[in-house]
Amino acid sequence: MKTFIANLPKAELHLHIEGSFEPELMFKIAQRNHIKIPYNSVSAIEEAYKFNCLQDFLNIYYQGAGVLVTEQDFYDLTYSYLQKCADQNVRHTEIMFDPQTHTDRGVAFETVINGISNACEDAKTKLNVSSLLIMSYLRHLSEDAAFKTLKQSLPFKDKIKAIGLDSSEKGNPPSKFKNVFEASVKEGYIPLAHAGEEGAADYVWEAIDLLGIKRIDHGNNALQDEKLVQEIIQRDIALTVCPLSNTALRVVDDLKNHPLKKMMDLGLKVTVNSDDPAYFGGQVNKNYEAIQEALNLSKNDLYQLAKNSFQYSLSEENKKQEYLNELDIFYNNNK
Repeated sequence: MKTFIANLPKAELHLHIEGSFEPELMFKIAQRNHIKIPYNSVSAIEEAYKFNCLQDFLNIYYQGAGVLVTEQDFYDLTYSYLQKCADQNVRHTEIMFDPQTHTDRGVAFETVINGISNACEDAKTKLNVSSLLIMSYLRHLSEDAAFKTLKQSLPFKDKIKAIGLDSSEKGNPPSKFKNVFEASVKEGYIPLAHAGEEGAADYVWEAIDLLGIKRIDHGNNALQDEKLVQEIIQRDIALTVCPLSNTALRVVDDLKNHPLKKMMDLGLKVTVNSDDPAYFGGQVNKNYEAIQEALNLSKNDLYQLAKNSFQYSLSEENKKQEYLNELDIFYNNNK
């Protein structure tokens, strides 16, 4: 199964670029920028990458992001992740980035977007990995702050495909961002949002009804509401599920109890993703391997998950078809 997963063509639809920051690269960039961090070695950073909840993780996540200052830093961070995509047969990836994490500490929006997008362009030609960018609003901040970020993004609209909503979910419902999502859609951005990771099913309802999202990031708690499950199926909205993230943040206590297979059996369109791989124990293939072993998924299950990842990506239709054809050829030769 590990060989099958390693060679399986796939897309990754739920990845925070700041969450792909490996300890070694963080340490290197901190030294390059003469920024002091409270860790005197790579192993000390690795030891800190252990949490009990979403907030514990976010505390170190923002601390790590604080060493990113120059365009080169954002380029190096992004290209490092894209190299891992190439190594894992990830043919396409949709990268979330958090501008406010950087602009709030004085880094220009332009610096962030150019560093990330230049790495994506290089990876397309050098690594044969396609990508697009999702600009996420931080939900623990105000809607006014999100509007400011929207305005900053407009000169770079050609580099951004979609908007997202991430950070601390509890107490920050999707309804808080209704107006900025409407304005973002008017500017041509596709709406996506985290919902139902720590928040209850009503957060998912708000995300699909008030924000009009085209894909649900996480969505575990949608299973609390049978009517909601049927609504998601009827609207043909996919879920970007992150197994290792869910166990790291105690969203599920054990992968053997993960709802992914139940979701599939109910008819929900599920994809497997790494979320913040540097912090949560593994890249996308490790997530496939872990959930396959925990739930005894078949090759057909894995094929369906990979198929969903291409079908529910934001790629152009002709590119989707190209990837799906490649996947079908692989699967038919490796059943």
